[in-house]
Order: sequence, then structure tokens, then C-alpha cells
Amino acid sequence: MSDVSSSPVADYKRLLQIVCDNRPSGTRHRLAKALGTNRSFVSQLTNPIYTVPIPVQHLETIFEVCHFSMTERTAFLAAYDRAHPERRKAAEAQPKVREITLSVPDLGSAKRNQQLDDMMAEYARQMARLLSTQDD
Repeated sequence: MSDVSSSPVADYKRLLQIVCDNRPSGTRHRLAKALGTNRSFVSQLTNPIYTVPIPVQHLETIFEVCHFSMTERTAFLAAYDRAHPERRKAAEAQPKVREITLSVPDLGSAKRNQQLDDMMAEYARQMARLLSTQDD
């Protein structure tokens, strides 16, 4: 039986696990919400023992929600490319995204402000998906 903990997939998942462990509590919950999944799926994504690969379309959301530094992002992508050499190249053919900054009212509560931020980010992701759909 092969050692899963030394697989290329485990390498990038270990990096994601370290990043998540160094972020405030609730990061995994926010990630699940942003990905439109449940927390058990995020647990599989962040646990090197599970061989389930991280879907390429989730990478930007993961980087955004987990606040990857440029160094962390570079290391993660290098490990991801070792595990899946052609996967990101195929995804590059898809439309690019860009970031914008919005000014919104302060709701007077960190929790409510975070909820608004999460809602706006999810709305933008759904709008981008709708605009990129080729079905008529």
C-alpha cells in the first residue's frame, strides 16, 4: 500500500491545511459557504489523508477566502501543478476574473459586516458564472 502522506496531492493539501490552521476560526466555514459546499467537503480538501483533488475552479476562491500570501500562493500552485500538470493549463482557456472594490455601509457589527461581505462575494461569483454560461 502506498504512503498517501507523501503523494503530490497530499503535498498541496498539507500547504492548504497549514494556511487554514493559521487563519482565524471560522475560515473553513466561510470557505464552505463561498464554495457552495458543506464543511465536510472542505475537511476533505484540507486534509492530506484524503486523495480527493481540489477542483481547479475552486482555487481562486480558496486563495481569496483563506487570504493566501503571494509566497503561500506560489508554493501551493507549484505543488498543485506537480500533482496535476495539465489541469490549470486547461482552465486558463476560461475567462479571467478581476477584482473590484466596493464601498458599502458599516452595519455596526463585525458579524453583520462579514455576512454582507460574504453575500456580495457570492453574488459576484454567481453573476460571473451566469455571464460565462454558453447555454441560450
